[in-house]
Parts: sequence; C-alpha cells; structure tokens
Amino acid sequence: MTRYWNQAFFPSVIVLVAINLRPVLASLGPLLDVIQHDTGLSDTDAGLLTTLPVALMGFCLLCGSRLRSLMGERNGITAGLGLIGLAGLGRWVWPQAVAMMATAILGGVGIALVQAFMPSVIRRQAGARTANLMGLYSTGIMGGALISSLTSPWIAQAFGWPTALGLWSLLAVLGFTAWGKWPVSVNARRVPLREQSLYRVQRAWLLLSFVGLGTGAYTLVLAWLPPFYTHLGWSAQAAGMLLGGVTFAEVLAGIAVSLWIHHCPDRRMALFAAIGALLAGLLCLCLAPLTLVWPAAVLAGLGIGALFPLSLIVAMDHCEQAADAGAIAEFVQGGGYVIAALVPLMAGILRQTLTDLTPAWWLMAGLCLVMMLMAVRFRPQDRISFPS
Repeated sequence: MTRYWNQAFFPSVIVLVAINLRPVLASLGPLLDVIQHDTGLSDTDAGLLTTLPVALMGFCLLCGSRLRSLMGERNGITAGLGLIGLAGLGRWVWPQAVAMMATAILGGVGIALVQAFMPSVIRRQAGARTANLMGLYSTGIMGGALISSLTSPWIAQAFGWPTALGLWSLLAVLGFTAWGKWPVSVNARRVPLREQSLYRVQRAWLLLSFVGLGTGAYTLVLAWLPPFYTHLGWSAQAAGMLLGGVTFAEVLAGIAVSLWIHHCPDRRMALFAAIGALLAGLLCLCLAPLTLVWPAAVLAGLGIGALFPLSLIVAMDHCEQAADAGAIAEFVQGGGYVIAALVPLMAGILRQTLTDLTPAWWLMAGLCLVMMLMAVRFRPQDRISFPS
C-alpha cells in the first residue's frame, strides 16, 4: 500500500513544487508599465528583472554538485522554496526599485536550487517513467506561469501591484509543505567530477546551446510580450490574458509531450515541429502583430511549451544513470539559462533605444533556424560517456 501511495503522491508533489518556479517572473510582464511608472525603472532596468533571476538560475545550476554536497537534494529544494516565498513577500511589503532588484536575485537563487536538484530526484524515483514525469514537471512549471500571468493584472486592479506580485508567496508555502511531507530520502550527494568532465565534451556544449536558445525564446516572450501590446494600446488585463493564452498553449504542449513522448524514441521530429510552431508565431508578431495576435500567441506557446520539456528529455537521453542525468541537466540548464538571460536584456535595450520590440522578434526567429540545424544532430543512439 505504501508503494502505491508513494507512486500517486510523488507526481502531486512534483506539480506543487513546479508551479512555484515561474510566478516570480510571469507576474511581472502584464504589470511592467505600471511598475516602471511607480518605481522609476528604465526599460533596461526592467529587462534586468528577468535577466538577473535567469542568470542566477544558470550560475547556481552550474554549481549544482557543490551545492548538493553542501545541502543535499531534500534540503536544497526546501531552501529553494523558502527563498521563492521570501522573494514574493519582499515585493509585497517593500514595493521599491531596489527591492524589485533584490527580490529578483532572491527568487532566482530559489528557483535555481529547485531546478538543480529536481531532475535527478525525478530520475531516481521514477525510473522508466522519467520522461513522463519530466513532462509533468515541465507542465507544472508552465501551469504556475499561466495562473500568475492571468490573475496578476486583476489582482493588481483590485489591490495594487505589490499584492499582485507578493500573493504568490502563499503558493510557495503550499509547495514547501508538500515537499516536506514526501517520505523518501533524496539527500543524494555527488562530487563535482561529472560536471567538470562535461566541459570537455562537445556534445554537452551543443545541448547547452540548444537549451539556451529555446529558453531564450521563453524568457523573451515572458518578459516583453505584454509590454509590446500595452505599447500598442492594450490594457494590462488584456495583455495578461494574451500572456495567459500563450502559457495555456505551453501547458497543452507540455501535457502532450508528457503523454506522447514515450512513443517517439527519436525526438527529432518532435523538436522540428516545436521549433516550426515557435518560428511561425514569431513571424506573426513581426509581420502582423495586431491582425495575427492570437495565431502568434498560440503558435509561440505551443512551440515554447513543447521545447521546454523536450530539451530536458533530449539532454537526459544522453545518459543511463540518475547521477549522470542530474549532472547533464545541471550543466545544460545552467549554461542555457546564462544564454537565455541575455535575451530579455537585449530586448529591453532595443526597446529603450528604438521604442520598438519588433527587431527582437526577428532576432529570435533567426535563432529558430539555428536551433533546427542543431536538432538534426540529436540522434537517439547518441550518449555522453562519463569517466569512471
């Protein structure tokens, strides 16, 4: 009975933890104009609100094995959820420019701790169901973004934007409690040999770059799609609904990947379909942002939502052991997030310089073509060999 209870409880814990990993970022976009007005943040500063946490997520993930040696997986995930909760609380009680930057850092470190340790925990606990539960984990992350992007503008209209940003700390309490009740010991520790060896593997850098470009599309849309449309005359609520539509499409794509991916041992066709959808959505934004707004949102959301779990699944396909899966996930996500962090910052600079985000959409469309060339090389038989 305990075994079956654990099998049912663990997916629920995964979802309750995962939904906390994006509200710190996703609640900002629809409210960015009013936040800038009230705090005096420039467009470049506003870009940093996404760039800082994403970059810190990357750097923390690259140090994942050292953090694991210091904290252990259970304690690391617990600490991460606590920091996410503190970041939300800080925005709630201290709605100033300095606090926005400080909580961006705090939330980024918290998210990084969870994302550094959760893939290897899933691999160890799930075994043959790893791909399915990784899809569920990714879907939970996007579900948190969906809820926060949809509801934050309405909460802000009723109670003010600090409450709309800070209320998500209560969600962190829920995830913190669920994780604390998970009965299986997951305090695995690992020396940093495996991560260091990846720096010498060309395939690992290819996977890192692929994850970085795909995540860059996500951070770009998350940070700047709502301000792009408020600049075109939309209300914050309408822009939030649009981002919610994108995120809902991401969730649907993530669920589809979770349910279907085990039928597709060669992941490349799925990758091509995801990149193609993202490219089509970006072209709609470039060529007819008002006329093709919903096709752009749906296509971009489907592409991003499928790419996020597929990128991790493809990376973890390159190994056999749970420890190797954790090492690869930390390396490709860590370096990938550092790359992805630059994209919203560049978009903010473009907006401040040109008062237009269209060049950022064109740049990302070009990077989609680069991703297609990378995806060709991800054959199902490829593996990364670690030293014994």
